[in-house]
Amino acid sequence: METCVKPCWDATDVWLWKLAKAHVLAHDSGYHQLVSHWLRTHCVTEPYIIATNRQLSKMHPIQRLLCPHLRYTMEINGLARLALINSGGIIESAFSTLKYSMELSSDAYAKQWRFDHEALPADLISRGMGVEDPSAPNGIKLAIEDYPFANDALILWDAIKQWATTYVNHYYPQANLVESDVELQAWWTEIRTVGHGDKKDEPWWPQLKTQEDLIGIVSTIMWVASGHHSAVNFGQYDYAGYFPNRPTIARTKMPDEDPTAEEWQAFIDNPENVLLNSFPTRAQATKVMAILDVLSTHSPDEEYIGTNIEAAWEADPVINAAFQEFNGRLKELEGIVDSRNLDPNLSNRSGAGLVPYQLLKPFSDPGVTGKGVPYSISI
Repeated sequence: METCVKPCWDATDVWLWKLAKAHVLAHDSGYHQLVSHWLRTHCVTEPYIIATNRQLSKMHPIQRLLCPHLRYTMEINGLARLALINSGGIIESAFSTLKYSMELSSDAYAKQWRFDHEALPADLISRGMGVEDPSAPNGIKLAIEDYPFANDALILWDAIKQWATTYVNHYYPQANLVESDVELQAWWTEIRTVGHGDKKDEPWWPQLKTQEDLIGIVSTIMWVASGHHSAVNFGQYDYAGYFPNRPTIARTKMPDEDPTAEEWQAFIDNPENVLLNSFPTRAQATKVMAILDVLSTHSPDEEYIGTNIEAAWEADPVINAAFQEFNGRLKELEGIVDSRNLDPNLSNRSGAGLVPYQLLKPFSDPGVTGKGVPYSISI
């Protein structure tokens, strides 16, 4: 008996696979936009901003540390509620989740979101993409060694955490100073019990008693607002602006799902037409392409992470030196990303037909560039 060395697919199987892929991508587009992007960056950051403005004075060192990471987000979220995630808005009219879009986002928050998993190392571990390993670079052994996002992001995370560590230890040289800081404790209490009040009794919330506790909390907030948001946002137009590559909705069912005789024959006669009919309409595609272009665009006055040192930091020799070191590490990351994209051994980011992975290169020119990490969620 002969066996197939290659998959024994006929033309029907190939077209069914293409249609199935379009359906999967459409659902993944909705999850990406509503959970990975909106929920895990824009949405959950609002309580940090509100508590910081309410509880920390303008002179407070943690207010000054976080301020660059919390600018413009409330404004851009307000605009999103007017035209993007509103009832009948762009998401509900052009994504597969339709009128259930906010319900999906809310359910994901209720069942999946936890603050202690938002720090990059914990996020990778919780998704099964890495395990703790003190002997590995950055303390994480990746499940997939050639994982462009994780490899670049871990360097950025380490730079952010080192900057936060020096900063926090400078202003809080003893642990008791953290626990006795009335403003700081009120800030963290509001984030947990008011801003994220429906999760206030969860056991996973970090305590805020030591410098290490504070470093972990502020590093997480800084990472989400900068690196995490940049990774899920600024490549959207490059990847999804061409709709066959990333449809946002599948308008027809799979042709093998209880088809009528006429439906099945139409698929057999012209499968390409069936695939094209499953893609978004021209109106849907045009609408989403326009918004993805806006979301992926850096403004000419973008504030990139590690630039524009605050006046209070510059006046303090210790903080000034730490900030210059932070800026230097980010410049090093630029070169590391470039070298990785030229490494033929990294087949997930270098090779024929592959777009270089540079979403976490810290700096960028204006426009749609597919790189650049602003301080804050500003678009």
